[in-house]
Amino acid sequence: MAAPEEQELSQAQTEKLLQFQDLTGLESTGQCRRTLEQHNWNIEAAVQDRLNEQEGVPSVFNPPPSRPLQVNTADHRVYSYIVSRPQPRGLIGWSYHMIMLPFRLTYYTLLDIFRFALRWVRPDPRGRVTDPVGDVVSFIHSFEEKYGRSHPVFYQGTYSQALNDAKRELRYLLVYLHGEENQDTDQFCRSTLCTEEVLTFLNTRMLFWACSTSRPEGYRVSQALRENTYPFLAMIMLKDRKMTVVGRLEGLIQSEDLLNQLTFIMEANQTYLMSERLEREERNQTQVLRAQQDEAYLESLRADQEKDRRKREEQEKVQAEEEKVRQTVLAEERRRRTLDEEKERKSECLPPEPPADDPDSVKIVFKLPNDTRVERRFLFQQSLTVIYDFLFSLKETPEKFQIVTNFPRRVLPCLPTEEQPNPPSLKEAGLSRSEVLFVQDLTDD
Repeated sequence: MAAPEEQELSQAQTEKLLQFQDLTGLESTGQCRRTLEQHNWNIEAAVQDRLNEQEGVPSVFNPPPSRPLQVNTADHRVYSYIVSRPQPRGLIGWSYHMIMLPFRLTYYTLLDIFRFALRWVRPDPRGRVTDPVGDVVSFIHSFEEKYGRSHPVFYQGTYSQALNDAKRELRYLLVYLHGEENQDTDQFCRSTLCTEEVLTFLNTRMLFWACSTSRPEGYRVSQALRENTYPFLAMIMLKDRKMTVVGRLEGLIQSEDLLNQLTFIMEANQTYLMSERLEREERNQTQVLRAQQDEAYLESLRADQEKDRRKREEQEKVQAEEEKVRQTVLAEERRRRTLDEEKERKSECLPPEPPADDPDSVKIVFKLPNDTRVERRFLFQQSLTVIYDFLFSLKETPEKFQIVTNFPRRVLPCLPTEEQPNPPSLKEAGLSRSEVLFVQDLTDD
């Protein structure tokens, strides 16, 4: 059965595909498309899922898209603590409350209508995140200008980076959404968040990320966590291999109550965190063991390869020596064959031996180095070269030799030289009708 043909991507989907590929660094467009389709083309969720797989920190120069992040907020076991505003006390309090109630209702109703109408005319600019790190840093600066530098250590990075750091380090992440227009925000920051005991607790026990909902990055996180009122705090941790909201604190909460609630949430979820740590430690140990096994295997493989290399080099060395010997033998055989052919050619080119009664004949007895004697007649007018060629053609004669007279002892110039290109005749060499000449071996010289 043929595979179903993939539908053609729209322009918006193509742009998301290219953006996702650029953010994650994946080269396969097919893999990018499958990942986006699994997340219903929610690029924010797809990027976050990819980052969770890698357990790495995303680059601050590639800001995440402007859609809600993929954090598990649907867990029914989330601990929720909502602080209600105090009820008015006494006759004066209730009278003031009842008098101001219509004005408050009218104000907030008109404000909601105005915001609703404004959304139809102009989209909310907070919906487009262009510089998430800049949003966080700008909020930190404005917070310090208003409340001072004595505050918990703010995480200076994006929400996605804070999630990934908390996941990688297996730490709690406390998210604070700063609602600037809320009437309880100022009191919470001064009386709760910036107290010495709270900032000490937060700095030593967890990561703390905060941003104003008036900025795109804070607004995006607000859309993801879906808070009901301010001040809003969310405790997030790695649970069941997902970054999960395990606690929500909403409303004006006092410092002592805040520490108690955070401690309760941490103790209630400590077993999950310990389980994740044990599982990660076991996974790391397995990876270390596998790496050690791989290293041992590679070391054994390298040793075997080195052994094979040495064996191969020894074989090549033996083969080279054998080849050298074989070439030497072949060269010697060629030299011997060439020498025999030369001897045969010299023998064929020798003039015939003159008869014994020829008055110009010379009888010469040659004494060879192996103590054998050879006798032959030559003519007086023949060159000494003829004598040399005759001896050269004999098998008993060494390859290199010279002819020497007995008395007086002298070497006959049988071969041409630069000074004497034409060797003398037998008569010119002073030989008599009967001579004994000695053949001296020069092969070893």
